[in-house]
Amino acid sequence: MAPQDTTNTSTDGGLDPFSRGYAGSLDETDPLSSFRFNFHIPTLADLKRPTLTKPPEEEPSKPCTYLCGNSLGLQPIRTADLINAFLTQWRTRAVTGHFTDLPDSPLPPFLDIDDHAAKLMAPIVGAVEAEVAVMGSLTANLHFLMSSFYRPSKKGEGRWKILLEGKAFPSDHYAVESQIIHHDLDPAEAMVLLEPTDSHIPILPTKQILETIDKHASELALILLPGIQFYTGQYFDIQTITAHAHSHGILIGWDLAHAAGNVDVKLHDWDVDFAAWCTYKYLNSGPGAMAGIFVNEKFGKVEMEGSTPKFWPRLTGWWGDDKSTRFKMTNKFVPRPGARGYQLSNPSALDLAAVVASLQVFNETTMAELRQRSLRLTTYLEQLLDGITLRHPGIFDIITPRDPEERGAQLSIRLAPGLLDNVLEHLEHQGVIVDERKPDVIRVAPAPLYNFFVDVFHFCQVLEEALIKASEPLTT
Repeated sequence: MAPQDTTNTSTDGGLDPFSRGYAGSLDETDPLSSFRFNFHIPTLADLKRPTLTKPPEEEPSKPCTYLCGNSLGLQPIRTADLINAFLTQWRTRAVTGHFTDLPDSPLPPFLDIDDHAAKLMAPIVGAVEAEVAVMGSLTANLHFLMSSFYRPSKKGEGRWKILLEGKAFPSDHYAVESQIIHHDLDPAEAMVLLEPTDSHIPILPTKQILETIDKHASELALILLPGIQFYTGQYFDIQTITAHAHSHGILIGWDLAHAAGNVDVKLHDWDVDFAAWCTYKYLNSGPGAMAGIFVNEKFGKVEMEGSTPKFWPRLTGWWGDDKSTRFKMTNKFVPRPGARGYQLSNPSALDLAAVVASLQVFNETTMAELRQRSLRLTTYLEQLLDGITLRHPGIFDIITPRDPEERGAQLSIRLAPGLLDNVLEHLEHQGVIVDERKPDVIRVAPAPLYNFFVDVFHFCQVLEEALIKASEPLTT
């Protein structure tokens, strides 16, 4: 049965799962549905208006169907309040705002705002508070972390290679490649690339990853993998792969750009060595917002031998210096314990105000609860998509793992050749926002904080219309 706008009943008298009424009933009974009202949802008029300013004669418009949180999260309503609070703090206190704790401000003094953000971030990635720092940007942080954790031997004299996926996000690939070159090694020899065994099914099974680690263990100095693969939406088994790497004495790091705020990772319990992530996707902090790092507590220890600190090697900057002596300007670096000792420059308090605004929303629930809601959303999405393929065989396939435990909020849909541009045009015209990966994939991500089941239903309804319309020239 095709998705219907009406509230249909099934043969047993219940609501038909392929009806809008059924989707609405799921929203009404879902305990986390109310979190949607913490976010601004662009309207159809917003998306089509050629200006930012809304003309007075503009008619009211319904919200768009936004399923692109894997690319850019929506703006929390409280973001403007926190940014305005920062601007007031800066305007009225100037430099003293670094140190003055104001009882009516939702933000701490500028000097402490990064620590406040780290405290809010830690439960989202399953970390001890001291293991997290909010700093920099994703690729810059990967460089900082690899400068600390990629310490290769000379070629042929021990461990000098890095294992990563062959279809890694380009920025990760470039970062690894340049780190290898920085050590006067050849990327063609030092990069071990994981490739799917079947190009039509671009998944990397855990068994294949473990076998590759075994094969190259004696030469691997580092492993860097994504928590969730950006193209397929595959959720890697971080715990199992990390433990296997450690069984060979190999350090391992994770890029959590598509995992943080999406799935219930437990970086501390899984003994991950390091991780990095951005905050503008599922963490809803705005384009290019301040990113985050995790450093396992064993690499954040600082021990003093007399007046000489002993700590894990890293690039250093004054914001990682001991906070109690930072402003004495002694030029004797003693790092703060934990991930905060990996910080370099003082962070933008303006930027962090937006990060804190989103993290506050996350801290009103738990990642475990959000993960369960996400599983319900993607299961429903999968059910509706399967219904479309029954009616239109061969028009698309889902390249994301079918096992719910092996995926996050994103399902990647590979369309039949020649359909992508026309399908996207129809979706956009109807106010349905997803993203694309040329030549034939659309990525659909119901974010558990703000998407409704009705959003999923509406997307599938419009998608089917788009597929039928786009297929007509191919069949005439």
